[in-house]
Parts: sequence; C-alpha cells; structure tokens
Amino acid sequence: MRPIYRRYGKEMNKAEQKYAQQLELMKRAGEIMDYRYERIKLKLADNTFYTPDFFVIYKDRFEFHEVKGFWEDDARVKYKVAQEQFPFFDFKTIQRLRK
Repeated sequence: MRPIYRRYGKEMNKAEQKYAQQLELMKRAGEIMDYRYERIKLKLADNTFYTPDFFVIYKDRFEFHEVKGFWEDDARVKYKVAQEQFPFFDFKTIQRLRK
C-alpha cells in the first residue's frame, strides 16, 4: 500500500510526501497503528484554526506531526497555541527532510 498524497484536491509538498513514506514504513513495521494527512482541524479561537500535517496513531497515544522547512510567523503562533490549548496531545515538529 502506498501513502495517499491527496486531500480534497490538495497535494502534499515534497517534504510531506517523503515523511508520509517514512510513516508508511513505520506502520508496516508495527511502530505505529496508522496515520492520516490533514484530517483534523483544531479550533483555536473564532475563525482561527490549526490543521496539523499528520495525525499519527500509536497504541498508547496520539500525536500531531508538523513537517516544516521554515516557519511563517502565523504558523508558529498557531502551533504554540494549539500545544497550550490541547495539552493531552503530543505535538512533534519534523524538520524538512533532505535527500
């Protein structure tokens, strides 16, 4: 099975595609149960949302993984606010993967 790279017509960028391939290998090895690309939207305030790149499901926890090469200011703020408002989830930043 190959990772799904589309969501509502939106394609993953190259770094997200590469990370999805790693997640797929982790899933096949039994390290994670599953993962989903941009499936969950967290409401931070009125008309303000944060959509993590990946929702990763482990046997004992859930994590949100954000794949970044660089941070726009608003993205960094939303990420930090989401961490504060949803402390029962683990948030993990994945720096852009190089060749």
